[in-house]
Amino acid sequence: MRGEWRWLAVVLGIGVLVAAPAAVERLPVEASTIDAAELLSRLQSSTATPYSGYAQAVGGVLLPVTDGLGGLPDLLGDTTSLRAWYRGPDSWRVDTVRLAGERDLYRTPTRLWKWDYEQNTAVLTPAPEPSLRLPREADLLPPELGQRLLSEATPDEVTRLPTRRIAGRDAPGLQLVPNEPQSTITEVDVWADPDSGLPLRVDVLGAGATRPIVSTAFLDFSSAIPDADTVRFVPPPGTDVQLQDGLDIASFADRIDTTGLPTSLSGLDLQSRDAQGSVGIYGRGVTELVAVPLPRRAAGGLVDQLRAAPGAVVTGSSVAVSIGPLGVLVTGPTADRRRYLLSGTVTAETLATAAQQLGGAT
Repeated sequence: MRGEWRWLAVVLGIGVLVAAPAAVERLPVEASTIDAAELLSRLQSSTATPYSGYAQAVGGVLLPVTDGLGGLPDLLGDTTSLRAWYRGPDSWRVDTVRLAGERDLYRTPTRLWKWDYEQNTAVLTPAPEPSLRLPREADLLPPELGQRLLSEATPDEVTRLPTRRIAGRDAPGLQLVPNEPQSTITEVDVWADPDSGLPLRVDVLGAGATRPIVSTAFLDFSSAIPDADTVRFVPPPGTDVQLQDGLDIASFADRIDTTGLPTSLSGLDLQSRDAQGSVGIYGRGVTELVAVPLPRRAAGGLVDQLRAAPGAVVTGSSVAVSIGPLGVLVTGPTADRRRYLLSGTVTAETLATAAQQLGGAT
């Protein structure tokens, strides 16, 4: 084969590979007769359903306070590519794929491994993890995000969306519109596998946004049970193995000694958690407000960082920032000189009211 024809064949071959998924998505879909209530029930019961697949999550909001929150990943500001193998809640693997390498999570009943290929480090955290932690890239997988957002939805809050082809499957859709007036989320659209209810695509929309805040979908998906060896991790020779207690700034703050949390803030009820700590989570579903008591040494630095953020609103010694649907407010000192970080998918007015109720507004 002459050189120019050989290269033409290569280019055409690449074109077929790139175009094939898009062509499959455009094929006619088979309409589903499943109603919204039944699809919601299957989705909420799908948390132990095995699967594997390759997904991409795209965010539409940039978080400006990552350093002040102790390394919180920029989950809403970029494209995240994820490869997942899920055998069950305590047996899975998720790879975050990047151009220069990847970061992998391996979960077993007794431990969590974090493997960084570039740094050649493996961090071992004994199970169970703290009941409260910062989000991580694996939380953007369609099943994780969809199940989380619709876990407390009721049948009267959801309606059917037309079927779409997602990763080669005809997936009926659900639309959730929050009932809470405090919410900055206007709707959550989920397309799920009709048999298992496993979410295959999730779009989260906010007030005033021209595109989804977060959109995550499988490009490749299998419902077969992954092989056990695939989710097993053995540190390669020469790896720097470290032991970690699993505490991040969220779980550390949950241990701060405070005088107790009010049972409601801004009309949102306090959620009950196993081993309830000092951090309060208010509301439900997609409408949540988190109240975090700040260590005194950390509060000043976070306030300074928020003051420098675009659009910061300073009122006395408190400061607030809105980033799309996400609101962040650090209160002034309360009667016991404690400051609180208030954050969530709630309106600025909701945050301000919560600050007053905590006694930290000035």
